[in-house]
Amino acid sequence: MSARSKARKRALDILYEAEMRREPALALLADRAAQASPPVSPYAAELVRGVQAHSEAIDELLSAYSQGWVLDRMPAVDRNILRIGAYELLWRADVPDPVAISEAVVLAGDLSTDSSPAFVNGLLARLLEIKPTLDLDPSPAAEPAAEPGPAAGSELAAEADPVPEA
Repeated sequence: MSARSKARKRALDILYEAEMRREPALALLADRAAQASPPVSPYAAELVRGVQAHSEAIDELLSAYSQGWVLDRMPAVDRNILRIGAYELLWRADVPDPVAISEAVVLAGDLSTDSSPAFVNGLLARLLEIKPTLDLDPSPAAEPAAEPGPAAGSELAAEADPVPEA
């Protein structure tokens, strides 16, 4: 598993825990980073911060394009996987679109229901289709944070290919 795949899983853990505990995700991120067990990589922290910075727009898009599903009725794991995937797809220029979708589908396959990978793939594929028409806020939170450590994109070559839509 690549370093970024592990970071996505860690970011999902933090976002899911924050939602279940009804705590602010950024406060929980700070707590988990201070505990460092398991450690929070710089990319995992960037994902949590990015999802939080764009949470309103992300949730509006997910609600608008998820056919037959209200955001609150989705499994919490799927909802947070979709938030990470949408953030990477729409605001992270350093993550290829197929990688953002594929990684979200893999997380859904590993951690959620049997039907979740197809649902996640279909919804993120729809966001990819409309991406050129969206007027997205390129806020500073969308840019990678300048934190010490290895280059943020150094493990991109090891990322998986996208899963074809079912």
